[in-house]
Amino acid sequence: MTRTAILAAALLVSTSAFALPAASDRVYTADQNSNTVSVIDPVGNKLLGQIRLGNPRPDVLSPLYKGEVNVHGLGFSPDHKTLVAVSTVTNSVTFIDTTTNAVKGTTYVGRNPHEALFTPDGREVWATVRGEDYLSVIDATTFRETGRIPTTSGPGMTKFSADGTLAFVANSFNPVLEVFDAASHDLVRRIPVVSPFVPFVQVSPDGRDVWLTHKDVGKVTRVDARTLEVKEVIDSGPISNHVGFGTVNGETLVYVTIGGENVVKVFKPGSKTEVVATIPVGALPHGIWGSEDGSRIYVGLENGDKVDVIDTAAQKVIAEIPVGQAPQALVYVPGAVPEGGGTDNLMPLKIASENLTLTLRAPDGVAGSGMVVSRNLGLVDAIDVSVARLKPMTEYGVFFEGQDEPVVVLKTNDKGAGMASSIGPVRRIAAPEELAPGKSPRLVVLEGSQMGATPVLTSR
Repeated sequence: MTRTAILAAALLVSTSAFALPAASDRVYTADQNSNTVSVIDPVGNKLLGQIRLGNPRPDVLSPLYKGEVNVHGLGFSPDHKTLVAVSTVTNSVTFIDTTTNAVKGTTYVGRNPHEALFTPDGREVWATVRGEDYLSVIDATTFRETGRIPTTSGPGMTKFSADGTLAFVANSFNPVLEVFDAASHDLVRRIPVVSPFVPFVQVSPDGRDVWLTHKDVGKVTRVDARTLEVKEVIDSGPISNHVGFGTVNGETLVYVTIGGENVVKVFKPGSKTEVVATIPVGALPHGIWGSEDGSRIYVGLENGDKVDVIDTAAQKVIAEIPVGQAPQALVYVPGAVPEGGGTDNLMPLKIASENLTLTLRAPDGVAGSGMVVSRNLGLVDAIDVSVARLKPMTEYGVFFEGQDEPVVVLKTNDKGAGMASSIGPVRRIAAPEELAPGKSPRLVVLEGSQMGATPVLTSR
């Protein structure tokens, strides 16, 4: 069926969209723990396979290890033929052919890059080197670094304006959005924002607004892309991660992943932006991107190892797709595979033992929530903890009942949210021999790092 025929059919059955995902389209996730890129067919809502850039943890601890570690960020070329994947620990930008899924080249940049994006002409890739104070400019043909653009320390992500003349650079350590001239690389404006931790920046489809999330304070900022002034600061919710766009009845809506509440909030822009829907999703939603037509929203679940698919007409999840471990960035690439099945060089999903997932709740009438996910890595486990609505700037210990030592200790930010990870024999501790079959272990969160205080959160 041609895209014209698909367009006509879609108009008959849905008011939310003017087309449906095509067989040539792909959804990609960057899987941080398994060091893979998962490749999804958005028509069948199924995983086609994985591009393996490195070994899963803890294999990466070997002194002889050569693969990429912490596959985290994703971008794609204007012609949709090349995907770039950023690995934060090995300081790399990997170029991948979207038709063959083969690695074309790898560029090693400065400490802890976070995201990378092609320039509008497709000739360069700008990688934000978060552990430094510059953008690394990479030739998209030779894969060599050709220059550096100085920034405030801690650049996190770059997005270009609709006309390609400006580059908006978010920051992970300083409360500023920097605007650069894309051609000259000159700094045009520094726009103060409400917090120093912005993990994601996105430009609206009409090019009028720049949207950025503030993960540490649970807010979203809307900037006028023409005047370069802050229009609005919106309370969104704890662990506000990424921003995407969908279409309902011809109107563009803004979708934000709220990790601390396991929801996607839907905002309607106007003179004053308002929440029009709250969509429950799986564990710790992170990356998000809309299909080309806006009828579908794809959400990576960092603690669920899945992608949830949202129908924007119904504003609900209609499918769930297994992917690699701890998906971070997610992108939807139209026309990524114009011919063939696009399954060359893909590896099947490595099925690990079932994740141990525990929801943390506060006593009745008391604020607080959280989640703990343990992934088995063979002899050890990786445990990820996220909490929200606790005391600000306070240390908390996470304990399994009956154990004197915490499995992880974290400190909340000034909004009472926090995240932490550790590696250890969690399965053995959490499931002792005397635990009844099928019964989940009880986990408690205490103020401080010593057992004995009254729990502020429990798993049941």
